[in-house]
Amino acid sequence: MNATEARAAVLGKFNEPLEMKRFPIPKLKDSEVLVKVLAAGVCGSDVHMWEGRDPRIRLPMIPGHEGVGEIIEMKGEKRDVDGTPLRIGDKVLWNRSITCGHCYFCKVKQEPSLCPHRWVYGIHTTCSEPPYLTGNYAEYLLLVPETDLFKIESDVDLKTFVPASCSGATAAHAFDLSGIEAGDSILVQGVGPLGIFAIAFARSLGASQIIALGGTEKRLNMAQAFGATYLLNRHQLSLKERKEIVMALTQGRGVDCAFEMAGEPEALKESISLVRNGGACISAGFGEPHGTLELDCFHDLNRKNLRLQGIWTSDVRHTHMALRLILKQPEDFKGLITHTFPLDQVNEAIRAMKHKGAVKAVLLPHE
Repeated sequence: MNATEARAAVLGKFNEPLEMKRFPIPKLKDSEVLVKVLAAGVCGSDVHMWEGRDPRIRLPMIPGHEGVGEIIEMKGEKRDVDGTPLRIGDKVLWNRSITCGHCYFCKVKQEPSLCPHRWVYGIHTTCSEPPYLTGNYAEYLLLVPETDLFKIESDVDLKTFVPASCSGATAAHAFDLSGIEAGDSILVQGVGPLGIFAIAFARSLGASQIIALGGTEKRLNMAQAFGATYLLNRHQLSLKERKEIVMALTQGRGVDCAFEMAGEPEALKESISLVRNGGACISAGFGEPHGTLELDCFHDLNRKNLRLQGIWTSDVRHTHMALRLILKQPEDFKGLITHTFPLDQVNEAIRAMKHKGAVKAVLLPHE
């Protein structure tokens, strides 16, 4: 490792362009790993952070919680989640979050995503103090000892795996708690990367119908390529027309399970209205505070015997599920990455995600 500095994109003020800055590459402590970031995902959550909608962040910061790269330096031995010894030069994906491993939620309930000490690279971190390089929008990233790593030994283009640690893992968590069975009818509201992963999981689990509801034709077409059996464009169909279509497709009952992946209160309300009596609605789209909705507790919940399940992020198990899904259909997921940008075009990448010009944008820090 000859480099002593690394370039990174820094968010200093909300709603203003990120600036390229240089930071010293830290000396490793025991069990730490330094990776060369080969691809970093630009997530819809990153756009929300740039807009100042996420209360968790501390400025200035290097954003980016999705990444894959190459191990450049290690201090001590390290193994991946399968127990495989890691070596310098190995290609890896890292789990986005760190949990304490010993609290009530980690140990007793085995729900580490609810750990009160949980933190995420490129979200809870700041670059105003050492070790500085704690977000993926950088040439190099320091991984603390508690980071879970996944060795990638496939010849699939590395950037294909980038969404696994966020949208893929969150969708996996949603399906983990959904209780769906083979043959169920599924609605997916929102067809960004989170919704696309949901559609892929639904198909892999044998859903009989997968209805995709979104507002961008390009994304709806991609949803169909991933397995959606019916497309509903909310800009072309009224709320009443959408409900009539869903009821006609489900013998008047409604879907067995609806997945809200849009992060909009009205989307959640509509999803609830399209679920059959005794069905489930899974909400995974809200990554930050974004409004409220009014429900009729009798008709919308109790009378329907509805199970309403919220989803907060994910844990290592879910990242593993997402990686396995990608490996089953790598060409499809390669197509999910519609735009790539060099690191110094980070602001163009954020704009592409904000205005939905890209389904998934990825930064390539060394190109």
